[in-house]
Amino acid sequence: MSDDTPIRRETPTRRETPTRRETIKYGGAVLGGGLLAGCSGGGGDAETATATATPSETDGTDAATSESYEACIEPVGCQTFESVPETYIVNNGEWADMAFALGQRNGFLTAANMIPGFLFEPFGLDVPSESETTSLSATNWDKERFYELEPDVILMDPNYMHRTGWDDSWDKADTDEIRENVAPFFGNNILRRREWHDYTLYSLYDAFERLAELFQERDRYEALAAVHENVQNTVQSRLPSEDDRPDIGLINSASNPAEGTFYPMNTQVEGVEMKPYRDLGIGSAFPDNMVEAGTIDYEQLLDVDPEILVVHWGIGTTGDQETFSPTAFREQYIEPMQADSVGAELSAVQNGNVYPGAFGSQGPLVNLLQTEMVSQQLYPNEFGAFEPQQFPDVPEEKQLFDRQRVIDIVDGDI
Repeated sequence: MSDDTPIRRETPTRRETPTRRETIKYGGAVLGGGLLAGCSGGGGDAETATATATPSETDGTDAATSESYEACIEPVGCQTFESVPETYIVNNGEWADMAFALGQRNGFLTAANMIPGFLFEPFGLDVPSESETTSLSATNWDKERFYELEPDVILMDPNYMHRTGWDDSWDKADTDEIRENVAPFFGNNILRRREWHDYTLYSLYDAFERLAELFQERDRYEALAAVHENVQNTVQSRLPSEDDRPDIGLINSASNPAEGTFYPMNTQVEGVEMKPYRDLGIGSAFPDNMVEAGTIDYEQLLDVDPEILVVHWGIGTTGDQETFSPTAFREQYIEPMQADSVGAELSAVQNGNVYPGAFGSQGPLVNLLQTEMVSQQLYPNEFGAFEPQQFPDVPEEKQLFDRQRVIDIVDGDI
């Protein structure tokens, strides 16, 4: 069977004994015949999930009471769960990060796009193996994997799967099939605003709170939100005045200095991927018309001549899943600029101010680490200089948060 051929299945034959997936998905419909219906539609005004007690029956004579509850997120709306999901699939790594932070590492089945494992090491989490992070492809969804893994929930914006121009072999009917036959979707494309995405784009902690309702992990969420708030307060108290904050030239990691092609970006746009720059008050050196044009060359880059150049996603796109490689980053981005007659004139190149930027996909754990990293790169006088050879082993005196406290929260020692 070709990997390019989508697999279509008939609705599975109902078993006499319901599987855990069926129990979670159908709730009382499986156990007692009465469908537990949550909110329908977008759920845009639902700021918090609501827990409600619903009786369910195992058979016609013996009754048992369980606590059903509701979790809400756009674009899927509100859904009722009869029990807490134990296993899940994600698309983007920020949803895995959020789930890991809520103590759900063991339930991770696979991902289409994953955060490099070394960024989780400071939090006492193991590095997901390659088999866990490469079994799905967002450019050619393998329907069979969803059926094989049979997750309790899919932490993914369903619209992401069938958007135009991504995987032409997959459409809304395929997404509906997986929702009906495998598991409910629960996610939002919080990474960035897309042309197909006109509904609520949640902030990181808004999405995190909703996922905490799904996993019934309110205490872990509140504890990590407190750590985040403390980091934000510390950062804000130490930032220089707005006039003394840099405007950086943020370029996408798809930029190719060897070919003289650069993709300029705006540090202040909506979405999780720019959170560290927004939080640190970092402006964009590139005018809007340059960003909208998509690509620029060396001459256009020199016209702007940013004092600092940052390669977005750079901390995780050079090296491998196990470590960041300063040597690989230098060979891929810095040395070609130095070798180019125009690139060598760039102030950032001459002054050694070309940095590997934050990995755009980030949940609460990796965001803590990367906020600290970006603060050191762009405000070394206030936060201490970034040391790429040591990262992510940041010297304790330069740490903005207590690693052990976060590890304890993840472990449930709140």
